[in-house]
Amino acid sequence: MDLFDELLANNQRWVSERLAEDPEFFRRLSEVQTPDMLWIGCSDSRVPANQITGLQPGEVFVHRNIANVVPREDVNSASVIQYAVTSLKVRHIVVCGHYGCGGVQAAFKDQLEDPLEIWIEHIRRIRTVHNEELDALADDQQRWRRLCELNVLAQVDNLARLRVVRSAWEKGQRLAIHGWIYDLCDGLLNDLGVCVEGPE
Repeated sequence: MDLFDELLANNQRWVSERLAEDPEFFRRLSEVQTPDMLWIGCSDSRVPANQITGLQPGEVFVHRNIANVVPREDVNSASVIQYAVTSLKVRHIVVCGHYGCGGVQAAFKDQLEDPLEIWIEHIRRIRTVHNEELDALADDQQRWRRLCELNVLAQVDNLARLRVVRSAWEKGQRLAIHGWIYDLCDGLLNDLGVCVEGPE
């Protein structure tokens, strides 16, 4: 059995398991999408949002890119955020980075070829802003881990400054932005202690 046959067989098994648990699962799922949360995470294959949070299909709206970056000029992430906030009316946006992020590590290395370098430049700027703090750490591993955290915090700040988010707050919409980080070594999510719930 080749990879694609195996994937299709896995899908059929998954469908059978869902229907055995709940015969109406797919009918309900197909009728409406009402997640409370937008998850902005890294594209890393080891950090699947639904699985690490224990959420079912339909319970979280997901956007993933290299190093969970939210640049204002990125039409893709901006469109996802706009739809989540204005149409789905999510109540929470979680920016979730992870330790061991290759995109963050690239910000410590030589310049890459475009378009990847254009993307990593967002993280290089965060590194430059926090250079003194990072240089004071004992080794490269600690610097890498800390930049993963600082990147999440910077993306929370970017989100809080987006027009669509600020407009939602001005209209009285309940919306909170959270910064989390996932540890590949133990599988645990950690709250970085930042939660932005309004323009102030």
